[in-house]
Amino acid sequence: MPVTLAPSRSPMTKVSLRNLGAHKLRLFLTVLAVVLGTAFVTGSFVFTDTLKKTFDQIFSGDSQGVDVRVSLQNEASLGVPLDLADEIVDLPNVRASIKYAGGQIIIIKDGAAVQTGGAPSLGQPYLPPDSAIGQPIELIEGRAPAEPGEVIINESGAERAGLSIGDEVEVLVPNVGNFDLTITGTYSLAVDVGGFVGMQFVEEQALELFSDGSHVSRVDLAAVDGVSQEQLRDEVAELVPDAYNVQTGAEVQAQQQDELEQNLSFINYFLLAFGAIALVVGTFIIYNTFAMIVAQRLREMALLRAIGASRMQVSRSVILEALVVGVIGSVIGLFAGIGIAYSLRVLLDVFGLGLPGGPLAVQPRTIAVAFAVGILVTVVSAYAPARRASRIPPVAAMREEFSSAAESIRTRTIIGAALAVPGIALLIWGAQYTGQPGVTRVGIGAALLIVAVLFATPALATPAINALGVVAKPFGPIGKLARTNAMRNPRRTAATAFALTLGLMLVTLIGVLGTSAKVSVDKLIDQGVEADYVLTGPMQTGVPAGVTQVVDRVNGVDRAAALTFAGGFINDMGINGSSLTGGVDGMLQFNMVDGDTNMDGRTIIVDEGAAERFGLSVGDEVEIERPARDGSIEVTVSGIFERNQVVGAMMLSPSAMDALIPPFVQTTVAVMVNVDPDANVEQLRSDLEEATERFVVVQVMDREEFKGQQAQQIDLILSLLYALLALAVVIAILGIINTLALSVVERKREIGMLRAVGMHRKQLRQTIYIESALIAVFGATLGVALGLTFGWALVQTLRDEGLTVLAVPWVQVSIMLVGSAVVGVLAALWPASRAARTKPLEAIADV
Repeated sequence: MPVTLAPSRSPMTKVSLRNLGAHKLRLFLTVLAVVLGTAFVTGSFVFTDTLKKTFDQIFSGDSQGVDVRVSLQNEASLGVPLDLADEIVDLPNVRASIKYAGGQIIIIKDGAAVQTGGAPSLGQPYLPPDSAIGQPIELIEGRAPAEPGEVIINESGAERAGLSIGDEVEVLVPNVGNFDLTITGTYSLAVDVGGFVGMQFVEEQALELFSDGSHVSRVDLAAVDGVSQEQLRDEVAELVPDAYNVQTGAEVQAQQQDELEQNLSFINYFLLAFGAIALVVGTFIIYNTFAMIVAQRLREMALLRAIGASRMQVSRSVILEALVVGVIGSVIGLFAGIGIAYSLRVLLDVFGLGLPGGPLAVQPRTIAVAFAVGILVTVVSAYAPARRASRIPPVAAMREEFSSAAESIRTRTIIGAALAVPGIALLIWGAQYTGQPGVTRVGIGAALLIVAVLFATPALATPAINALGVVAKPFGPIGKLARTNAMRNPRRTAATAFALTLGLMLVTLIGVLGTSAKVSVDKLIDQGVEADYVLTGPMQTGVPAGVTQVVDRVNGVDRAAALTFAGGFINDMGINGSSLTGGVDGMLQFNMVDGDTNMDGRTIIVDEGAAERFGLSVGDEVEIERPARDGSIEVTVSGIFERNQVVGAMMLSPSAMDALIPPFVQTTVAVMVNVDPDANVEQLRSDLEEATERFVVVQVMDREEFKGQQAQQIDLILSLLYALLALAVVIAILGIINTLALSVVERKREIGMLRAVGMHRKQLRQTIYIESALIAVFGATLGVALGLTFGWALVQTLRDEGLTVLAVPWVQVSIMLVGSAVVGVLAALWPASRAARTKPLEAIADV
């Protein structure tokens, strides 16, 4: 009569916990997979929450005490006219006011620009305590500026620039020129931003440097006692034209916070995407691990069933183990995520990217997400193996020849094929479109195809490993045995390989997009830029004012022209473009569809897309509304050209540009230089560098160097993406190690038998090396194939955005395929060594 277990789950709980304790290595590898995925998700939340909290404090300080703010709707405007500002501040319910004029500056120290990374470097007006709204700045040392030429600087900015009170410093104001200033004092900020530099001038000089002298950037107002923000806002709005924003202080802060959340959402989604990748890859490892654990414990579970354990108790024991693993992994992952967030902030600060300081923000939501994700993924991954184990009849499970590998994969294969058909169709269909419609279709198709491959991988594994086994033939019987082992359990092989498939699919996809972008940019510059030299400046400020005039006077220069950015509205729809002083002939090349590039008077040429979108033809008169929405200009369409990413959707004549955007606020993105045919090119380069030396931030490049600069920016983004994707590849490698280690345990008796009939330890190690390499190459080949397919489809959808050439990084692809075999061997080192130490007699006697 069988022994019936007590109703209490205590005996099964003890069995589960003791089983975990008895397999510490297996526990470690499984927990590690959960930790890596959970840590990345946690780290992304902590990092962005910390930034948001700190920036909220900054914005609160910026609008502290402000009841109403009158500001620009668009930066491409001269600002609020001083006469209007005077009318506003004279309203009876205004207690105090600030007429603010500020802008970008560049500090020059020892002939070089002081680097701030991504943080702003600003010039601002100094407001005495009796004029300030809210809490005035606190002077740490020295005195306030008293006359033009004197400035104070924030304490961390002074430290960064190596400046002290009394120092003379050269400052470049991009739209004005270079100035010599004297440091009279330093001040502190409520919340310091790494890299931020803030110089404060007397109000008179700030107005001179950062406006045209008759406008200010904004007007801040404080209401008299008893008047609400809304009441004062409504009074001001009656006086101010619609071209300006009139907001309460609360609305200003809310808008700043909304804009911050939108900007940070990219970082958050970016990090969360890679956290999701890590979790998906980790899920396969966890699932694979529990599937193998169940397979190895079938006889043990059968024995438990035979002595009275119910199916529910057996499945619960497996899920309990998963729960323990999930809890441990989530706890460690939470702390690891906090460490990642801290390390990321320190790393970015080292590179001077201008992130604010302050304590890390760990929200309750972050803790909840860490535990929910870690535990849920682990338990769900273990559920299917647990359910499968509970359905196995005890007598069948105790038979030696019983194996879960015998389960049919037919249903999975049919599902995979059924999903692959619409997935491929959507990819091809989406590739016919551009922009959001195309990307959406391709994205859905890619998701379907990935799931299809997930289901069909076991069916693909056997023929693929059999084909790849050709490379194992030189190893004779050892190679044949390795190939057989890899094909024996297609489910296990597929789950192991698919983790690597996902990682290398993403690496290949990004490689295709990056290489295509670089080749497309090269082609664009070769076909679109005719200038011999291109002078550029920092992205935030562009080329400083005066560079074009200085360069044009250099001996040997035939012509220098400033390329400026333009934007506006046609029929309430935005349009961006540019303008080139003196016209485009000899500087930029256009493939004209109709008309010509002769732009006299107020004329524009537009690309085919803009012509179609706005219904424009050569000779049409069109009204362009200014970016600031403070008026419009009428221009004549003189030509239509093929899309040209260098200049945007429209090209304005110089007179049309000056009418659309005031010269003082125009941003020069580059200066094009043509060389006199009789000039010495090498000498001219030296002369150009010498002429622009005082502007510090200007780079002189020929066309090849200009292409190299664009490629360098793409490479920087790719490096960041590859660094993050390395996490998925590392997890995949751990998965291979984990699977092989468990496979060695599962095949202990088989290994013992091989050793007993004469197989040497070296031969056994080689067998596992080859088996691992075959699985890794199979997964890598599948990943590369998917990555190339998705890369092709995405490049097609982005052809209107400048990706006009599909380029495959074949060298990188080849390296990845060869590297995957190396990875497979390296991943097998420890499991193979462990297998080689198996004692034959003990293994054969193992039950």
